[in-house]
Amino acid sequence: MIQTYHARPLPESAKFSILIPSWNNLAYLKICIESIRKNSAFVHQIIVHVNEGKDGTLEWIESQTDINYTHSIQNIGVCYSLNCARSLVKTDYIAYVNDDMYLCPNWDQFLMDEIIKIGHQKFFLSATVIEPIASSNCVITKNYGTNFSNFDEPTLLKEYKSLAFKDWAGATWPPNLLPTKLWDAVGGYSIEFSPGMYSDPDFSNKLWKSGVRYFKGISASRAYHFGSKSVSRAKLNKGYYQFINKWGYTSSFLTKKVLHRGEIFNGPFAEMEVHRLSRIKQLFKRVGSAFLKLEF
Repeated sequence: MIQTYHARPLPESAKFSILIPSWNNLAYLKICIESIRKNSAFVHQIIVHVNEGKDGTLEWIESQTDINYTHSIQNIGVCYSLNCARSLVKTDYIAYVNDDMYLCPNWDQFLMDEIIKIGHQKFFLSATVIEPIASSNCVITKNYGTNFSNFDEPTLLKEYKSLAFKDWAGATWPPNLLPTKLWDAVGGYSIEFSPGMYSDPDFSNKLWKSGVRYFKGISASRAYHFGSKSVSRAKLNKGYYQFINKWGYTSSFLTKKVLHRGEIFNGPFAEMEVHRLSRIKQLFKRVGSAFLKLEF
């Protein structure tokens, strides 16, 4: 696992450092990068981690003078990729974006407005994703294309603002944003979840354990997601069991009972209160997981 690091000059006005892991996904990566360039209200530092890059990704990235990048000759997964890319961060905020996402106009302005409104540095924010087939209750369902070849960008740009949705609780998945110092305080993404399944709720749980109580999805900040174009090609880790053995409860308990993901946002969360029945249920799940004696 050999990584190389390539930094570009940083514009003085850069607001966010946008981390994008990519694995032989050049057609989608180009759409993602172009959306950042033309739809952002601010200038940002773009950092791509290139896994392999055998499809021409590495050569294309090398030719883009405004893109910082790290590179590994093998696919090292999302967790290692994000942590490698972190080494080049030069701004006060880190945004994590998947390479199969298209960021809608002023996505960053709405996030920056929220930062100013919050007034402190213990928060985790998400943009609101539009998908052809919704993967959760915090996603807007609308089909503007299932792949790069049938992507209907003009119609998306006409309609995305009119799709009704409200600010929601429980920021977890990308596109997400948090202070760089907070990212460092919790140690970035946990490599024991490589190549990456359940690393998102694990990261949110680490933020919760560190004292973060402001987890918010911003409705006005929107992105189109073609939908997990790399996951189907990877050998996946047993994230469900890894999560419960690490934390003592399931990821669904975290997202539903603690973060209330997808519910209407009503302000920062109170401390976690676990009812006795829930404690017993989680205990049985943990014991059952240990009994399976799975090797990760």
